Amino acid sequence: MATEYGQGYGHRSGSGSHGAGAGERRHRLPAPLRAPIEARSWREFGYVMLSLPLGIMMFSYAVTMFALGAGLLITFLGVPVLAAALAGCRGFGALERARARRLLGLEVSEPEPLRMKRHGAMAWMGAVLKTGASWRHLLYSVIQFPWSVFSFVVALNFWAYGWALLTYPLWFWLFPMYGGQGGLQLYGDETHAIYLDNPFEITVTALVGLLFTMATPWIVRALTTVDRLMVHGLLGPSRLATRVVELESDRGVVIDTAAADLRRIERDLHDGAQARLVNLAMGLGLAKEKLTEDPQAAARMVDEAHGEVKTALQELRDLARGIHPAVLTDRGLDAALSAVASRCTVPVGVDVDLSTRPAPAIEGIAYFTVSELLQNISKHARATRATVDVWRVDNRLMIQVTDDGVGGADVSGGSGLAGLAERLDAVDGILVADSPVGGPTRVTAELPWRG
Repeated sequence: MATEYGQGYGHRSGSGSHGAGAGERRHRLPAPLRAPIEARSWREFGYVMLSLPLGIMMFSYAVTMFALGAGLLITFLGVPVLAAALAGCRGFGALERARARRLLGLEVSEPEPLRMKRHGAMAWMGAVLKTGASWRHLLYSVIQFPWSVFSFVVALNFWAYGWALLTYPLWFWLFPMYGGQGGLQLYGDETHAIYLDNPFEITVTALVGLLFTMATPWIVRALTTVDRLMVHGLLGPSRLATRVVELESDRGVVIDTAAADLRRIERDLHDGAQARLVNLAMGLGLAKEKLTEDPQAAARMVDEAHGEVKTALQELRDLARGIHPAVLTDRGLDAALSAVASRCTVPVGVDVDLSTRPAPAIEGIAYFTVSELLQNISKHARATRATVDVWRVDNRLMIQVTDDGVGGADVSGGSGLAGLAERLDAVDGILVADSPVGGPTRVTAELPWRG
């Protein structure tokens, strides 16, 4: 946590400025002039060109196999044919995801795997037919073909005409007479014809080609945006499957956090209160032995034991406060956060605007979030004042902690803020830090209300 303020941010800022300078050196041309020669534009154009042959293959396979399977459903043969059709479409989907990842830079996770309760061909066919991802792959194979025809025609025509018109002065110079005519025929009928054969017309033609060439990458980018939506929506995991994966990940974070908290409590008990109680028992035993021989020494030892008892009680109170403070249960966030703010090394203003209390679990997470942030301010921020604001917006609990310290707080990386963000994410919460070098720092946390 020592790198959350100042040092960590300074390193990150230096890297960022270096990257920005390199970016300025790389991109001296404006975006419209740079786009036709960028690698990204050529990759997207290549994606559109490949879409048509692949679309023909996928469409032919999907329609043929589905029609054959549907026609054979009156017999048992229709079921394995339909299962093979869907399995083949899933294979095409894997190819499309790889192509989108390589040429469009689109990362799409694999759909949910087949869930078979038992082994065998019948179980596999049933799993393929019952999985929604298989039918989404079939739908993609069907609708991708007409879209690929449209995008292929549009992209190829704009690209070809743009570069042809832009380079017209070059090939007019190389071939001043082609087919017995001087220049490109713009218009012609039985009585007269117009040829682009003088310097003014050639220059205008090249300028029109330049406009087409500059516009083509953005047109292709708009076309591939539709492809991105189709690949992401039809070939990736469903929202339900994605949500299940998120919940499984969040459950793992909660389990790890709970285990770490238990280890911390056990360590604090073993190294703190338990050790003091052991010393207390030994001291009282020695005092009992000296009670008759040396009453004054026994009294001193009892007095020391009394001090150990007070210290042990204070450590137990601090430990209990770290688990779940009684003031939070009895009086809510306002009183509990005011108690935390009073222990901070800088003056802290607390403003809690809540008409009702959230769920106890959310209230506890909010309390520990503010406690952790104020602890960061005490240790690292070098601030002179801080504020804590808590309010409710619809079904979300909002927390904002600000200070006028040195700044540089960073949620990314292995800092304490990153661990805090993981804890909030486990309950569908969000943690955002706005902390430029030199301050001020504003950390905003958002939690579900769940009252």
